[in-house]
Amino acid sequence: RQLQLELLGEVPVLSIRTEPLQNPVNRLAKRLFDLTFSSLFLLTIFPFMYLIVGLIIKITSPGPIFFKQERNGENGKIFKCYKFRSMRVNKDSDKVQATLNDPRKTRLGNFMRKTSIDELPQFFDVLCGSMSLVGTRPPTLDEYNQYESHHKRRLSMKPGITGLWQVRGRSNIEDFEEVVRLDVQYIDNWTLWEDIRILFKTVWVVFAGKGAK
Repeated sequence: RQLQLELLGEVPVLSIRTEPLQNPVNRLAKRLFDLTFSSLFLLTIFPFMYLIVGLIIKITSPGPIFFKQERNGENGKIFKCYKFRSMRVNKDSDKVQATLNDPRKTRLGNFMRKTSIDELPQFFDVLCGSMSLVGTRPPTLDEYNQYESHHKRRLSMKPGITGLWQVRGRSNIEDFEEVVRLDVQYIDNWTLWEDIRILFKTVWVVFAGKGAK
């Protein structure tokens, strides 16, 4: 339950909202959905992507295939977020101020970022339960430490590989308050059908290359 201050006309009142994912049945449905599709992806498509992308990463840039970073997940809990490495070794590959032609990126890095291929290993995080297919993006520890109290509500559920922020503009949305608004909108109005719609729209946004950095 969330206690919120709202306006009734011009009179401020306190209201109690119940998020859909606080219902155990809804949480179970979302978890089963995540388990089913993350397992299918990791058993079928991912092995081929790993061989191809991993080989190119090793050829074009010395260092590990995967990049891992601590992120804040549901209710601020810290977990390891995995990606294909798109930056040179010892360069932080997930700074939000990175540009499309950031010199820290490997030769393959720009393409991976634009197509979101670098995020495919996060399906392991989904399988393990740290993330969901659809949700809010997990902040870095530094970002989380700068949050004001109302920002933390976006972490009242598991973070996702994709979400409303991604399909509404991705990196083109520079106002963090707008990101928070979209995240809260998703949390308050969650349905399994909305997750499916966002997943399909994510495929279109990625192929169109909209808003990627």
